[in-house]
Amino acid sequence: MAPPGRRRGALSPLTLLLGLLFLFSSTASAASAVLGIDLGTEYIKAALVKPGIPLEIVLTKDSKRKEASAVAFKPQKRDHQLSAGTYPERFYGGDAIALQARFPGDVYPNLKQLLGIPKEGEAATTYKSRYPAVELVATESRKGVSVESGIFAEGEKAFSVEEILAMELKNVRDNAKALAGKDANIGDVVFTVPAFYTVDERRALEVAARLAGFKVLAMVSDGLAVGVNYAMTREFPVVNDGGKPEVNVVFDMGAGSATATVLKFQGKKVKDVGRFNKTVQEVHVLGTGWDRTLGGDALNTLIMEDMINEFVQLPGAKSASITAEKVKSHGRAAAKLFKEAEKVRQVLSANSQTQTFFEGLYEDVDFRYKITRQRFEELAAEHAARVEGPIVRAVEAAGLTTDDIDSLIVAGGASRTPFVQAHLEALVGKAKIKANVNADEAAVFGAAFKGASLTSGFRVKEIRDYDTQGYSHGIQYMFNLKDLDQKIITPSTRIGAKKDIPFLMMGDFTFKMYQALPGADGEVVKAPVWEFETGNMTRVVTNLIQDSKCDRDSFNNYVQVRLSPITGVPEVTAAWVTCDTEEAEAKGGIVDGIKGFFGGGKKDQEALKDGESASESASAESASGSADASSSSSSSADAAKASEAADTKKKQLRSAVTWKVKQLGYEKVPRKEFKRMQDRLLAFDASDRSRRVREEVLNSLEAFTYKARDYLEEESFIAASAAAIRSTIEEKLSAASEWIYAEGHDATEEVLKARLKELTDLVDPILKRKDEAANRPAALSAYKDSLASLGSIIPMVKDNIESASKKEAEATKSSEPAESASADPLADLEEDDPKKLSTADAPAGLPTDVPTVYDDDDLKFLEEKVAAGKKWLEEKVAAQEKLAPSDDPVVTVKELQAEAKKLEDAITEMMTKKMRILNKAYNEKAKAEKAKKKAEREKAKKEKEARKKAEKKKGEEDDGVKIEPAPEMDDQPKGDQPSEEELREALGKAGIKMDGIKLTNAGMKDARKDKDGRPLVKLDLGEGASEEDILAAIDRAVEEGRRANEEEKKGVHDEL
Repeated sequence: MAPPGRRRGALSPLTLLLGLLFLFSSTASAASAVLGIDLGTEYIKAALVKPGIPLEIVLTKDSKRKEASAVAFKPQKRDHQLSAGTYPERFYGGDAIALQARFPGDVYPNLKQLLGIPKEGEAATTYKSRYPAVELVATESRKGVSVESGIFAEGEKAFSVEEILAMELKNVRDNAKALAGKDANIGDVVFTVPAFYTVDERRALEVAARLAGFKVLAMVSDGLAVGVNYAMTREFPVVNDGGKPEVNVVFDMGAGSATATVLKFQGKKVKDVGRFNKTVQEVHVLGTGWDRTLGGDALNTLIMEDMINEFVQLPGAKSASITAEKVKSHGRAAAKLFKEAEKVRQVLSANSQTQTFFEGLYEDVDFRYKITRQRFEELAAEHAARVEGPIVRAVEAAGLTTDDIDSLIVAGGASRTPFVQAHLEALVGKAKIKANVNADEAAVFGAAFKGASLTSGFRVKEIRDYDTQGYSHGIQYMFNLKDLDQKIITPSTRIGAKKDIPFLMMGDFTFKMYQALPGADGEVVKAPVWEFETGNMTRVVTNLIQDSKCDRDSFNNYVQVRLSPITGVPEVTAAWVTCDTEEAEAKGGIVDGIKGFFGGGKKDQEALKDGESASESASAESASGSADASSSSSSSADAAKASEAADTKKKQLRSAVTWKVKQLGYEKVPRKEFKRMQDRLLAFDASDRSRRVREEVLNSLEAFTYKARDYLEEESFIAASAAAIRSTIEEKLSAASEWIYAEGHDATEEVLKARLKELTDLVDPILKRKDEAANRPAALSAYKDSLASLGSIIPMVKDNIESASKKEAEATKSSEPAESASADPLADLEEDDPKKLSTADAPAGLPTDVPTVYDDDDLKFLEEKVAAGKKWLEEKVAAQEKLAPSDDPVVTVKELQAEAKKLEDAITEMMTKKMRILNKAYNEKAKAEKAKKKAEREKAKKEKEARKKAEKKKGEEDDGVKIEPAPEMDDQPKGDQPSEEELREALGKAGIKMDGIKLTNAGMKDARKDKDGRPLVKLDLGEGASEEDILAAIDRAVEEGRRANEEEKKGVHDEL
């Protein structure tokens, strides 16, 4: 119990309600699923973590483990513009890529490289050269790229890259729901991003995730995600115990870029609950390096350009005046070439040569292309020389050399290219390259594991990861009329780390944060991140000077900045101002004097000196006690004087400052604009759902026209319908088929449903009559069987009633009981027992034979039920026979089944009543027999006790000596029962220990049965019984007891 004055009162209803809400919300959150998404340039991969589904890849709709990063808008008709408020059909992944040759301007692949960049940037220019039909425009009101499609109505705003990417993310979530269940709550996500992703790119990705309805838990670099996956199944040396960390490099070369990440893996003992420690695994990013344009797409472009150069040299191309520029700018031709170039590159990774053929590539000119691996490597010589660059730069950033690297972990599809493998082996050696990591899925599994570790609903292996942002950051501000530039974040600064930036400002001020990015010409570009501005700095400083008397020269102010643990973007977390002031400090006051008087002063609280024990300290104090005693009389006066004497000391004050931050570069999306994009995405989703429903109705209508034509040729359908109706159906079917192919594909859902209903209203009644005619004989037969079964019960009921009447009459004649007297001469010695029962005293109402089950009401019910059923059947059958097969039936199969069920219910009721009464009679009889036997046992027991008393009294009168008779047990077998001591002694001789075991039945009155009611039998053992003799006797006793128990149960059963 809490001490007085600190006991907790009862919780208020509001507190309890809030606690329950928190519990439920926590439970719901724990049950939620988490997605890890590897957002690649060419492919998107996702892994799901859900209770019951640990780390499983999300399959696409066609059961593939990765989805092409592409969205396509398919117009209803070529060169057809949609009306306002309508949307085209969307396709994703491989289905979208398949439309690229037909609709190159409405297929948007590889959008990751366009996030957060200006339209004039190098990445946008490269994208445009690869996909010339895609119309890129600058995003209004913020930094970014949007795409325009000619199929939308005029005035429809262009779709930003964030919107298109949000569509892809929504599609990924739909696929995940197919795995986790439609009711699963999939809202949390962890993304993998390249190590070179800038602040603007990270912000753009977060906007896309929010548009898709996701909550971003973290953005983890590709290399670190692979490292986390690598650490999931491994343990590393513990550095606290002198272990050496493992240093590896993750080289990831995908479709768009190549990155290298130096990782340090180590085990570490950390503080756990209470006094305990635990060992965790740690993954540290030491350095990163990258090449933003070295990837599979760049190699594909080399092959594509070689294809174009060979194509324009064909005689047919020359005669048609086809130039390389014309082919590159032609959307369909460029899409075909780029797609085929990728296939060629992948084939060359395993083969020395390959070829492909284009039919009517451009201006109806066919083209066959052949290439060898040697030719490809000659084309890619410049790119091959760049493979080692990211690794070298990453190792240098970590302050290491390649000799310090333990192994190289390779990831990414383009890393399988033979010349890439050769350069990696030349750099670090073949022995250091690890091939036991899943190059395609390691990153997505690491991201999903990271998401699970950030969610309280999952319990996973504790792996602590430490990522970096990869860029330097600085601030620019003005002080004393000078422009200052200060570097505050380095490329190795950990994400989540905080830094207090000091200033010497006395009033409100501003400064700008920038990110140092490498320029095209090697110069550093200071990309703006945000602008900071204080809100009440001047007022806070004034109040501290006037109210707190702060020294003007002591003022300092700080702004705390950290790299967001979620996105890695710099953010302000706090701002404050400090100053020094002087305050009075009392020495030796009244309180200190009282403490000193009672031994509680500072001197008494000093720690013991080294080597000094408590007893030595006490002796020293007692020795000096005589000197202190003389001054104790004046301690009060000294304390009073000390309270008046006071010195001053410096004290630092701290006061929070308000601030605001304006996002620069990729500016914050206004709420109104975000809502507009969100509503358009929702409208697009609704359009897709409506289109799917409409297509289902159209398919149903078309299928019904074929099925109905088959009906018209079936004999059973013809028999159940009139000729005029069949003629009408045939006309309607012909008209419907023509309408479907002419107008059906453009009709609305409502019109299609109306057309389908018009046909079903004609056909369904005939199908119903057909089915009735086919199933009516079986239903009639089942009804007649039920009626016959009910009628068969009537004789049994009559016999039961007559038998019961006869036995009742016989029982009435012999109801007078005969007087009986006890023949036992000792009966007068017994005390009256109100519970005892004799045979003659048994209750007269106990059943002695089969009891009465049914009565006259039951018989009447059955006879009336059978008569009514027969009448109903005769009437319905007669009426049905008068109708033609094309007429609607008088009685349906459903009605026949319902009436048959009523008859079956009546049968069930009669049989249930019989079983219920018989069971009751059986139980009553068993209870009476049990009471009778109990009374007989009690009577025999009392008679035996009376005889003992009589024999004892007679013996005392004869000899004058009192003899204690041996205790006897009810129905004791012949021979004496061994006592507990005898049993223990015999078992001890046999070497059987009985310590702690109580033989409660041995030698006692109730030894015939144990505590569970099982019979016990005497063990016939001699004084020198061996262990074998005792065990054999126990076995015989167990068998004899089992037989006695079975005979007793059998006797009770026979009596009942």
